[in-house]
Amino acid sequence: MSAYGISTKLDVSYEQAIESTTEALKQEGFGVLTEIDVKKTLKQKIDVDFRKYVILGACNPSFAHQALQAELELGLLLPCNVIVYEEGDHTVVSAINPIVAMGIVENEQLREIAGQVYQKLCKVIESLGQ
Repeated sequence: MSAYGISTKLDVSYEQAIESTTEALKQEGFGVLTEIDVKKTLKQKIDVDFRKYVILGACNPSFAHQALQAELELGLLLPCNVIVYEEGDHTVVSAINPIVAMGIVENEQLREIAGQVYQKLCKVIESLGQ
């Protein structure tokens, strides 16, 4: 786990991990707004091979609304990115730690919201490991 992410390593296929992650996010009130296939994009744009790797742009509309009311420029840090990638025989799922990401903004109200989002993303990651 990085200092700025919440991670788990799974013994499921990459495709299954994406499906499970999307469902776990949904259970915590997040929708996936964007899906960036990094492997495909790097192949198309610069003709390099890369491992299976996807960036899911996850958003909880209620928290996003609260956060944008507290700090209008916060859209620069949204949505919450969740990554899924192959690592050997495993698949890794990591979510941004919103407390760290939002920590660059000096706004006490935003810290409270980030803490709530962090708890939900932790539940997502923990549910995948079960």
